[in-house]
Amino acid sequence: MQYKINSEEEYRQVMEQVEAYLRKSTAQGGSHTLSAAEKTELGRLSLLAEAWEDGIPLMPIRQPQTLTEMIQLKIYERKLKQKDLAALLGISATRLSEVMQGKRKVNMDLAKRLYTVLNIEAAFILEKS
Repeated sequence: MQYKINSEEEYRQVMEQVEAYLRKSTAQGGSHTLSAAEKTELGRLSLLAEAWEDGIPLMPIRQPQTLTEMIQLKIYERKLKQKDLAALLGISATRLSEVMQGKRKVNMDLAKRLYTVLNIEAAFILEKS
């Protein structure tokens, strides 16, 4: 009896078995048609696969390197449009656009708003401005 998946090949084999049980139960009208032994084995294989998947390291998320990237991330996270963010920050859309394009520097007032409204760390703002 297998207690741990040790390779990608073993994982594929386990998943083939899981899929076979799922196809069988679907063809027969549901999981209640599987025998008790089949249900137990499906559960065991599913736990083995889950443990393998949980052990796979995720790709590292690229962290914003500039203030513009950080603002873009916050826009994405909040599902905003740039003009909506400008309104939240209490500045004109033109001013925000100029900051985003690097045509205008962040002043102390805007830095405070980025900190309070978007929760961007003050150190990050100071370092990247």
